[in-house]
Amino acid sequence: ICTCYGHYIKIYSYFECRRKKDSQFSEVVFFGLQYLLKKYLTGPVITEEKIQEAKLFYQMHFKQAVFDEEGWRKVLEKHDGRLPIRIKAVPEGRIIPRGNVLFTVENTDPNFYWLTNYIETMLVQMWYPITVATISREFKKILAKHLKATSGSLEGLDLKLHDFGYRGVSSQESAALGGAAHLVNFCSTDTVAGLLMAQRYYACPMAGFSIPAAEHSTIISWGRNREKEAFERVLDQFSSGPVSVVSDSYDIFNACKHIWGDKLKEQVMERSQDSCLVIRPDSGDPTETLIEVIKILEECFGCSLNSVGYKVLPSYLRIIQGDGIDLTSVDEILQKLSDEGWSAENMFFGCGSALLQKLNRDTLSCAFKCSYVETNGKGMDVYKQPVTDPSKGSKRGRLSLRRNSDGFLETIERGAGKPEEDLLVTVFENGSLVQDYSLEEIRKNARLQDEELNPILHNHEQELLHNHIFNGIH
Repeated sequence: ICTCYGHYIKIYSYFECRRKKDSQFSEVVFFGLQYLLKKYLTGPVITEEKIQEAKLFYQMHFKQAVFDEEGWRKVLEKHDGRLPIRIKAVPEGRIIPRGNVLFTVENTDPNFYWLTNYIETMLVQMWYPITVATISREFKKILAKHLKATSGSLEGLDLKLHDFGYRGVSSQESAALGGAAHLVNFCSTDTVAGLLMAQRYYACPMAGFSIPAAEHSTIISWGRNREKEAFERVLDQFSSGPVSVVSDSYDIFNACKHIWGDKLKEQVMERSQDSCLVIRPDSGDPTETLIEVIKILEECFGCSLNSVGYKVLPSYLRIIQGDGIDLTSVDEILQKLSDEGWSAENMFFGCGSALLQKLNRDTLSCAFKCSYVETNGKGMDVYKQPVTDPSKGSKRGRLSLRRNSDGFLETIERGAGKPEEDLLVTVFENGSLVQDYSLEEIRKNARLQDEELNPILHNHEQELLHNHIFNGIH
């Protein structure tokens, strides 16, 4: 494998989310590299046992001798099994327009130029936490827009989108990485694996919160004729804090009108804001069902007007919608509720597969490409430019990321960037992590900016950014 490169002493590659015209996403949240570095690349990761295991494995796999046993043993002997690699990256949590360099990888020892792209496969898996963090933040923009417009503030925004995705992902590691990526933007989750990752790899003791919640088995196990008793038991069991109760096992409208709004009305009204009942519809058309449910609850429990004139249910009563939620439906639901005079304060949302699973590497066009090589002491900028797809053209030379005089981030190619302007930070060098971000720092980097909370200003800025990108400045 190593001999494919010829007589080189340096290979330099980079990762980006390629820009794509008319894409739903114009910018990305950079997150997750620190986990991959800590978990898989830090310290003495090459051992004699691993070399022997790999030698046998690849002989069986390729049925010919392609494994560079000598090369790997030199890493072990010369560098104590630590990878002579340097990785420079955008600080985690930063919001970067697509089409910009996000991290670079290069060998620090000329004998091991082949290592740079050997670790490509692992590093390209960065597509997943980046994509989840980006989608999660897009949810946050939508929720913030409606919450601000219908309540006058952003109070409670960090709890508005609950991660329901644990059971819908492909593995425990996907749950951990995706769950942690969502926690960059919100503090509400049932994906315990994500909480543990934030704790172990991002120095956050408890990154997210949840409340006790009934699910269908805890209701239907009482039998169809005892749904009221099932609900009552949940209220009694969790009397001092908030509790969520799925209420569509048989008839969501009957449950809201005749059980919650009549038979158990007194018990519901005895609760407070700190012990509120959160009713969960879980089937049917989300928008139509929610409109009907909230009207029934208004008839039974009344409502008040907030400071900007929108209706709010009593503080002891809220709704969570976790079925059929994606970026499109959550916007439609909140817009319809707003049109009907209801504040977004009344609602929480849960999201599973649309947040953690209905996405892939092409969602943000993630790619890892070589852009610079050195051979015999001479450097050369390299690139790909396929005639069949110009959008897959790659960047050239050594890269840096800077903020230009107009305030836009841009990638400088061909080694022309000034080191003092470069926003890429060395995070890994020769087997050691040299930059350790806390989730608190990352959340600060990813927080919504004032202009993103003003749709008119933000749309104008996005138009400027779009023109800036597609006029070829990047």
